[in-house]
Amino acid sequence: MGGNTPADRVLSGLDPEQRAAVTAPAGPVCILAGAGTGKTRAITHRIAYRTLTGEIAGRQVLAVTFTARAAAEMRARLAALGVTGVQARTFHSAALRLVRYFAPRLLDGRAMPELLESKARLVTLAASRAGVRADRTGARDLASEIEWAKSSLVEPAEYPVAAAKATREPPYEPAKVAEVFAAYEHVKRANGVIDFEDLLRAAVWGIEEHPDVAEQVRAQYRHFVVDEYQDVNPLQQRLLDAWLGGREDLTVVGDASQTIYSFTGATSGYLIDFPRLRRGAVVVRLVRDYRSTPQVVGLANAVIRQARGPEARLRLELVGQRPPGPEPDLRIFPDEPAEAAGVAARCRQLIAAGTPAREIAVLFRTNAQSEAYEEALAEAEVPYVVQGAERFFERAEVRQAVLALRVATRSTPADAPLVPAVVEALAATGWQRDKPPPGGATRERWEALAALVALAEEYTGTPALLPLGEAATVERPPSLADFVEELQRRAAQQHAPTVEGVTLASLHSAKGLEWDAVFVVGLSDGTLPTTYAKTTEALEEERRLLYVGVTRARQWLWLSYAQSRSPGGRPRRPCRFLPQFERGGGGERSGTAALSRRPERRRTLVVSCRVCGATLLAGADRKLGRCATCPSTLDDDLFDRLREWRMRVAETQKVPAYVVFTDATLVALAERQPTGREDLVAIAGIGPRKLGLYGDAVLALVGGASVDDLVPEEPPEKSSVN
Repeated sequence: MGGNTPADRVLSGLDPEQRAAVTAPAGPVCILAGAGTGKTRAITHRIAYRTLTGEIAGRQVLAVTFTARAAAEMRARLAALGVTGVQARTFHSAALRLVRYFAPRLLDGRAMPELLESKARLVTLAASRAGVRADRTGARDLASEIEWAKSSLVEPAEYPVAAAKATREPPYEPAKVAEVFAAYEHVKRANGVIDFEDLLRAAVWGIEEHPDVAEQVRAQYRHFVVDEYQDVNPLQQRLLDAWLGGREDLTVVGDASQTIYSFTGATSGYLIDFPRLRRGAVVVRLVRDYRSTPQVVGLANAVIRQARGPEARLRLELVGQRPPGPEPDLRIFPDEPAEAAGVAARCRQLIAAGTPAREIAVLFRTNAQSEAYEEALAEAEVPYVVQGAERFFERAEVRQAVLALRVATRSTPADAPLVPAVVEALAATGWQRDKPPPGGATRERWEALAALVALAEEYTGTPALLPLGEAATVERPPSLADFVEELQRRAAQQHAPTVEGVTLASLHSAKGLEWDAVFVVGLSDGTLPTTYAKTTEALEEERRLLYVGVTRARQWLWLSYAQSRSPGGRPRRPCRFLPQFERGGGGERSGTAALSRRPERRRTLVVSCRVCGATLLAGADRKLGRCATCPSTLDDDLFDRLREWRMRVAETQKVPAYVVFTDATLVALAERQPTGREDLVAIAGIGPRKLGLYGDAVLALVGGASVDDLVPEEPPEKSSVN
């Protein structure tokens, strides 16, 4: 415990559950890791601990995950822990490396076929040959069905039955989809290309059907780690089984409550059944949430607490570890334009208060919802970035900028300072560093080039990496040519810089990411859950999708829905998974009652924010008559006189000050400045009795009277009502 060896240092700072995961013996290990509980830390420290203690060799470890970003993060953390040689790759990257290496042996000396980046063109051609007229959307839907089938190990002839069993809703009649699937396979072979599913199948075939390949692969890789194991599909599991070859040194990490990709063929079944299928498996649960405030954690627990089905058996009750923060906001707007405008206004407030735009995200169920928020943010002059709309290095303005930088290397001296050289080269494209345009598409393009400048500033501080290549022995400041080469490397790896702007993203694409402030919007039945979720299993996945959105927030969380799509439109119900919560709920246990279960017989006065028009649900907000985050109109002098008057009344009556009026009521009075008794009773907390006792004095104070002019009221009777 008190040692100072590299292995001891790997264990320092781990919580008890993380330590148990890191030090678990060789063999099958299942780490159930809730959102924000440090799963990447646990698995990288496990690899490092086993390597540094001499239990395993780093070069014999294969760690697989689902995104290049996650794999890069894993490699960086292992390097920081002093571990080298570990292969951390996506399933597809690992399969590509294997197939390329063994291609001469597997393909009788022929090179590996070209990898198809997109199915769209060939699917459109296949649909035509099958007699199906498919537009761009139809072709995309057909491609998705083909990907699902291939990932689920379903052949074209088996598709109709398999789709029915999986309750798929194909874009065309199942038999027709099967025909398109078969035609696609034929067209693909005729063009001499393979797709990503073929790549995984080729890796499986190479190991299963070629003993010499299997022997070499299994001699190289003896220890396996799989991240996000709840997202594995049957084809990926088949490849994992081929790698393992019956061996048991496997560590998997996942969270069944974040299973949201079943439509692609992913299944949490392998995670759920792991302890049953692998004898002696060690199961460790990570529940300490280091990402979010206790208030956000409490709401996340409330969302997932009502979950049903197989995934719910592995549900984790998270325990927030951060200091308390603001309660989540629940906002109801009359229509979607008002909702988008409210979100944009709040984003602007957060940015003005010091929250970087890149630390704010607006999350929605479908990409089609993005447009309204793009328009609202542009109107509010708030920069934004649409996640997943287009790869950074494929954007027209970025390609043009990289070309301008490449041209500039011909005339820029090698010893010229990098950042000024980049700024000068970008100026040739019309970009001006000190003149960002208003929000919208133009601002988005400006921010993309600003991200290149920020990357150059960051790159300037890393002379040890330059010049690129293993032969470099002399450190020197990076040149423009070095930077262009770095951009080319990043483009090849899709390692995009961070663009300064509010992130607009679907809930699916937000998984694995986190922000200081998160807006989960459009939470109405029919959108979330989608109308296409008709089975119990599909509805539970929609619930998990909301859970994923909530757990992206570190500090501020906003949940909202619009009562109609457009002004005066048909009314809609709020999302059935949305909990009801009040301010001051105490964090962990707040948010336990379902909004949809609010008693119908109890009539509640609808109170709207007098600033933004949102429906107010929290008691403190209803008393103020505005959202806590909307601008205050507090009269400081009046507030001070009200507080002094309240203190004197409380002393005379020998009661605590809050018995006269709470602080929230004083703030409401100082903001709303009532001019008559009807205005007073409109403020929550002032009923007939307090109106009779204190009404005249309050109105006099609002009218400008001095506290000294008012005679303290006699003590009230002991029965206390409003």
